[in-house]
Amino acid sequence: MREVEQLTLEQLCGQLLVVGFAGHTVSPSIASQLRRRALGGLILFSRNLPQLGKATSFAQYEAAWRLCRELADLAEEGGFTPFLGVDQEGGRVRRIREGVLQLPPMSVLGQVDDLELTRELAQQLAQELVLAGFNINFAPVVDVDSNPQNPVIGDRSFSASPQVVTRHAKAVVEGLQSHGLMACLKHFPGHGDTSQDSHLSLPIVKRSTLQLRQVEMYPFERLARHSAAVMSAHVVFEGLDSAPATLSARLLQDLLRSEFGFEGVIFSDDLEMGALANAWPIEETCVRAVEAGCDALLICESESLQARAKDALMAKASTSSTFRARCVEAVSNSLSWRRKFPPRPAQRKSELEALLGSQKAVRARERLEQLTLQKR
Repeated sequence: MREVEQLTLEQLCGQLLVVGFAGHTVSPSIASQLRRRALGGLILFSRNLPQLGKATSFAQYEAAWRLCRELADLAEEGGFTPFLGVDQEGGRVRRIREGVLQLPPMSVLGQVDDLELTRELAQQLAQELVLAGFNINFAPVVDVDSNPQNPVIGDRSFSASPQVVTRHAKAVVEGLQSHGLMACLKHFPGHGDTSQDSHLSLPIVKRSTLQLRQVEMYPFERLARHSAAVMSAHVVFEGLDSAPATLSARLLQDLLRSEFGFEGVIFSDDLEMGALANAWPIEETCVRAVEAGCDALLICESESLQARAKDALMAKASTSSTFRARCVEAVSNSLSWRRKFPPRPAQRKSELEALLGSQKAVRARERLEQLTLQKR
């Protein structure tokens, strides 16, 4: 805590931000912020890697490794451990589509219902992502597939059964974290019953508190003490609060922290998404999200929005001792988890090739091939 209290205002507020960028190279601005301890970390997307069809099957994995090494080295110059994250759920949400283990949609694993298989695949994926340099995978999705009209969850969910979701999500969390990769449960307190895509607009769930506890929140309540991170949903749950979950202290602090006993890092979903951005400016949502209980704010593409968010956080922290104390609390918590799970990228490309050619990796891929054949 004392170390965080001694940060400059820019460093303190920058440590709240986990950002993305355009293109295949790190911009001078982001590089400078990492060297100055003025960013909490980075998230990589497909746009940061070579495109399919223009490279070998190893090229995206190698490119991710080279980027993570560069980012980790820049952060090391600043003396802080960063988040280096990726959305590698499986199915349609896979940012690295070559090289690393390509998991199927989670619905497939839920239907097969083989917990040891789920855990084994998560363990192998974790080893491959850790060697590339990542220390957090924004997975698993623990939303329950409770609405067939849901445009954004669907087969990303393990099942329409909260119990099946909980069993398999726990296996994924254990598989990832046992091999040095933080897991992140998403999207709290449950995005499964929405009929709108929060990337575009703000969904509203009208279920009662009892229904939410029996379905949407069931996996989160049982897994909260097991996972290093949770990601909030940009969704209003009328039975719980009038504010979206990302901006709700009732949900993030009273429910997730106090009642469910969660001690890990609370990430906001991307603050650029339409659910929030269409209603409030980034200057307001970033401050409100931290006040509500978020420890890390995702702003996944626009460097101008990232700069505006940091300026707003600094302005608020400079005039409110209460808000500054909340920033210190958030950064202290996230930094403690980053140090438990530091980035450990391979030193040589040959280490990546050796891992992908190992007996365990070959076995995992064979099991996936068998699974694909069974599902045809």
